[in-house]
Amino acid sequence: LPYFKKIERFAGTDPTGIYRGRSGPIPVHRHTVENPLFDALFEAAAQAGHEIVDDVNGYRQEGFAPFDSNIENGERYDAARTYIDPIRDRPNLDVVTGALVTRVVFDGTRAIGVELASRRDGRRVVNGAEVILCGGAFNSPQLLQLSGVGNAGELRTLGIDVVHDLPGVGENMQDHLEAFVMYACTQPVSMAGILRKRTYPGTGLKWLTRRTGPAATNHFEAGGFVRSHPDAPMPNQMLTMLPLGVRNDGTPAPTPHSYQINLGPQQPESKGHVKLRTNDPSKAPALTFNYLSTERDRRDWVEGVRITRELLNQPAFAKYNGGELSPGPAAATDKEILDWVARDAETTYHPCGTCKMGTDDDAVVDPETMRVRGVEGLRVVDASVMPTIPNANLYAPVMMIAERAADLILGNEPLAPEHADFYRHVPVS
Repeated sequence: LPYFKKIERFAGTDPTGIYRGRSGPIPVHRHTVENPLFDALFEAAAQAGHEIVDDVNGYRQEGFAPFDSNIENGERYDAARTYIDPIRDRPNLDVVTGALVTRVVFDGTRAIGVELASRRDGRRVVNGAEVILCGGAFNSPQLLQLSGVGNAGELRTLGIDVVHDLPGVGENMQDHLEAFVMYACTQPVSMAGILRKRTYPGTGLKWLTRRTGPAATNHFEAGGFVRSHPDAPMPNQMLTMLPLGVRNDGTPAPTPHSYQINLGPQQPESKGHVKLRTNDPSKAPALTFNYLSTERDRRDWVEGVRITRELLNQPAFAKYNGGELSPGPAAATDKEILDWVARDAETTYHPCGTCKMGTDDDAVVDPETMRVRGVEGLRVVDASVMPTIPNANLYAPVMMIAERAADLILGNEPLAPEHADFYRHVPVS
């Protein structure tokens, strides 16, 4: 909690003063949710027996509320803008683009630098007292394996000299899967117009001159977290409302107006891996996710679809409900729902876990230091160190991990834990 608070500059209300940060580098604003479809969402949630909460990032996650974003003045504040831009002039900082890190360079089992390859400079080695990998859930394990840290048998098969046998590298990959429960809208209140090319100049002009309009929001302005079965200890489903029917690739709904819930179970048991296909660093590794490979994951999807349908068929949506487009009436049985999920679901872009922290035999990173186990001078700080996928989006947890890791690397005393109260569901016997 103290590191979550350290990263954010929250502009909303936190009457307790416990849960939110006010002076961090990342601006956090609550969406204003002006589209009438969001009003219908909150009314329908109450009708379906769900709570309407003040802040899903505060005392109670379970329930429906406007969501937060790190958008300010129409612009998203990513890590580069928030942390790198203010210090670009520091003499001890070099930002190199257009270069591929091909391997970590070792002297015995001590990391002493990295090898870069670029068209401008060819191959060169950059030395350092330490190496910190921040390549994410795919690239960090790939680099470790290319550098001889990983499953020794698999590395030797690819002709890679083994520096340290660490079988957990690339294992434990987790991700949130997402599918779109989409309904036709009988009234022209959706945001479908922004997909028409003739509206692009106006949308761009609004953003350029006033930082307002459709380009100044991510449109995922509200939603909720729910438990899909009574024995779930915490919310296991995330439902995000989009006042627009559209797939991630931009394909619009087959109707003039529509709306959808982006549905995703939040605690998947399915785990995959990242493995090299070759010792060529320019070739992408093989990614195996194993989505839907456990009984609980399949059950969570069936329950999630049924809960979403129940929500979208409440009286509050009656004046907008033009019928279900996706998955559609043909997906009625558990098997038909799962067939649709297997065919239609997409990644939520939350891969993590492939260099997990821990003290067990499969752990890759020491949680006390962020160092790679079995070697010296090498750390990993990114989503790959998460042992278990978070119960929501990954951006804020990654930034929190990075802030705490910065203290550990610098030798600072970590911020003391804050034991704040939070909502706990009590099952009815």
